[in-house]
Amino acid sequence: MHYLRIPFSVPPWPRFLTELRIDVKQRPSEIERELDALYRRLNSPGDSLYRMPVICMKLRNLVLRHREADGEQYVYVLDQINNCLAGYVVFNRLVEVDRRADPHLRAPHAKFSGAYQRLGIATAIYQWWLDAGNCLITGARQSEGANALWCSLGRRYEYFHVELRDKRLRCLDDQIDGRVLRDLHTRKVLLGKGWSRELLAQRTGMWMAPDV
Repeated sequence: MHYLRIPFSVPPWPRFLTELRIDVKQRPSEIERELDALYRRLNSPGDSLYRMPVICMKLRNLVLRHREADGEQYVYVLDQINNCLAGYVVFNRLVEVDRRADPHLRAPHAKFSGAYQRLGIATAIYQWWLDAGNCLITGARQSEGANALWCSLGRRYEYFHVELRDKRLRCLDDQIDGRVLRDLHTRKVLLGKGWSRELLAQRTGMWMAPDV
């Protein structure tokens, strides 16, 4: 069995997040059908999801398996006692960013069965990602659960808003009005361990105002 060893440290404590667009919903029955189908694949020899590496993270009695495909990272959460897939998290690439920013930013998406929601599982996986020195950016829209998760993480990791337009990032002021927040080009960024705004700007070409 293969293991991924990635540090899980205690993060710092910055500020609260402000809400963006909250309008993503999916029927519980659709989620359950998708998770059931994935669980069958995870247990089917010869499938690309069979016997993936295990992440060394103590998280209740769950087993976390990991794979990378086309630069995107997937974490599958298995409950081996109840023989089911509790859910998964995927760290997506964003087609909206340019080639320079693409290696450094991923947009997370979590999907969990109702019985495993609000247990802190997705939060722990996001922390694992951030503590490993990776950064996160939101997509254009969020669900209520995703927004709550980002609000929680925003108390422990540095966050700020950016404008993503024409594949370029621009760091926004800390104080922005509701109109800007509702704009589809406005996104949130969470910085992983070892990152700063200045470093992200250096690596991605993100524009920063002289007083930022």
